[in-house]
Amino acid sequence: MKIVIAIVRPFVAEKILEALRLAPVEACTVREVKGFGRQKNYLEEYRGGDYALAFIPKVQITVWVDDLRTEEIIRLIVTNARTGRMGDGKVFVLSSELAGLETYGIARPGEQETKEEFPEDGFAGFFG
Repeated sequence: MKIVIAIVRPFVAEKILEALRLAPVEACTVREVKGFGRQKNYLEEYRGGDYALAFIPKVQITVWVDDLRTEEIIRLIVTNARTGRMGDGKVFVLSSELAGLETYGIARPGEQETKEEFPEDGFAGFFG
């Protein structure tokens, strides 16, 4: 299992998410983030005005994907994110095994949690 993290321009996020939905992928999270890469702060034209931005708004898309589909998902993200301009984004790939991550399910109402779904110490291991 791999974790693919893409940091992309906000206006391409919906296009990427639609492509991921059609792929399909099993799990995906999205959040708004700010930061900078090589372009540091830059001048952006937005709604007819110029704005100097120290931290550039981006969208982080995180996808959990089977090892065999990793390259396919990376290609899908890059193809849909590329505008040809500086700041198109970055894609990072993590091995969930190397990161020591495990997945735990959350039972639906009326279902019983099993020992395999939750560690004995709850989620204490996640916090130290």
